Amino acid sequence: MSWFLLAVKNYAGFRGWAPRKEYWYFLLFYLLIFATLTVVDMLLGLYNETNGFGLFSTLSLLALLIPSWAVSVRRMHDTGRTGWWAAVVLIPLIGMVIFLILAALQGEAGCNEYGDNPCVGVGQSG
Repeated sequence: MSWFLLAVKNYAGFRGWAPRKEYWYFLLFYLLIFATLTVVDMLLGLYNETNGFGLFSTLSLLALLIPSWAVSVRRMHDTGRTGWWAAVVLIPLIGMVIFLILAALQGEAGCNEYGDNPCVGVGQSG
């Protein structure tokens, strides 16, 4: 949970790196929150079967849109790629697969053009 909160605290921080742990924990809690709120929407009758969203699940998506984009950009920086690689998810189906593969790659061990490795001295790299 602390990695999720770290990413949310860095709400619109598009500079720097996001280690794998930060990205994957953010994604895990993001999906858990969305799933939980979807169930709440269904129980309260706020779920719209036509579009597949409810009031609370939609609000959570909107509230976490910028932090999710920022942590994705920082994750690409960790692998030595420009943050624009995060836009590959806009390509239907295959884009998400490409991005998940890139996000799963180990980060660079040292510094790169996007800053210093935040994991140096922690005993692990991105």
